[in-house]
Amino acid sequence: MERIRAFIMLYRTPLACLLLLLLSGVLGGLVLSICPAVCSCSRGHRVVDCSSRHLSQLPPGLQHNIRFLNLSQNSLRGLEGQLSHYAHLRTLDLSYNLLGRFPSGLPRALWDIRAAGNQLRALDKNDTAYHWNLRVLDLSANELERVVFINNTLPSLHALNLSHNRFWTVPTNMPHNLEMVDLSHNYLVQILLGSLDRLPRLKRFYLHANRFSWVPEGVFDRLEGLELLTLGENPWACEEEENITRLLLWADHTRATVLGCPCYTRPTCGQAHLATPGGEWHFASYTEPPLGADARELGHGGLPPARAAVATSGYLTKSALLEPGMHGDRGVANGSGDQTLFVFTSTRSHGLSTRTSTTGRPHSATKKPNTGSTRSRGHSLHTHIVCSAVALNLLVTVTAFKAS
Repeated sequence: MERIRAFIMLYRTPLACLLLLLLSGVLGGLVLSICPAVCSCSRGHRVVDCSSRHLSQLPPGLQHNIRFLNLSQNSLRGLEGQLSHYAHLRTLDLSYNLLGRFPSGLPRALWDIRAAGNQLRALDKNDTAYHWNLRVLDLSANELERVVFINNTLPSLHALNLSHNRFWTVPTNMPHNLEMVDLSHNYLVQILLGSLDRLPRLKRFYLHANRFSWVPEGVFDRLEGLELLTLGENPWACEEEENITRLLLWADHTRATVLGCPCYTRPTCGQAHLATPGGEWHFASYTEPPLGADARELGHGGLPPARAAVATSGYLTKSALLEPGMHGDRGVANGSGDQTLFVFTSTRSHGLSTRTSTTGRPHSATKKPNTGSTRSRGHSLHTHIVCSAVALNLLVTVTAFKAS
């Protein structure tokens, strides 16, 4: 008890207050301002950009509560279990590395995983079994030949990019809440009948630049929410009139817009385009560029030339995954009407601000207040408040430092 009283009396002195303030600043910097020397950080060091740094392993010194981590365009070969304790991480970009398999032990809080341009050959069922919060998964420009999804997993996944891989058959058991699937630029020759029946919310389906010669009758009938389907750049067997006629009949009567009608009958069919007032569909299917930590790069037309490692199709102009409105509440509209994506805001840490509020009172005509004693008491109270707050801040900082 005596030690506690002594400590309380000690931190009330001005010199002790100054020492506590300095110590709090030093420790606070260690806890709240951790950024690896090789990376650049912003937004309280919770947005970390380590792209194009010739990294072969995860950089040390990452803050435990980061929300955005860009490791694209490096030489990473494996990250098994190394990111599991970053429980606040929402966006992870691993594009254009040397990953031979999908990293295990990724945080389950992730919203967005970008792993384009690696050496992935397969996606096993356990790789994504526990990512309940995942909304966007980009595995384009890999060497994937198969992906296996477990039924009723990935319930939040809305966008799946599997373009520029080596698929021969459209994957089955795809997550049922998907709104966009990009399978363009593969070797697809077939769609198993019934494999798309569990995708009622699918709006955009990119199948162009494959090897389809025909598709089973009724294979698209259960896609009730379909708005856009791309079928161009496929070697349709136009001599098989029965099959092609059935497909064209469906395309003419669907509510969706079909780009690239089979057998070059016309560039666009379907009924939805007739109701589009003077607009064009702007879309693309390509290996999506790595995400920059500064979201303004995306909001104003793409990345700098040095980082725009993009493989685009001849007639496509814009990424399917970057269409306005695709990311819901994560998009922030700016004044020009463009949409800035992946802007995460965190509560800004404000320093302690003590302000003296004075309330005017009518002065007594007979008694003049003792301004000297009042000012002295006010100064003492002000110092006491500041010192108490500094001591409390120091205690919290030390606790956080030990916990991390």
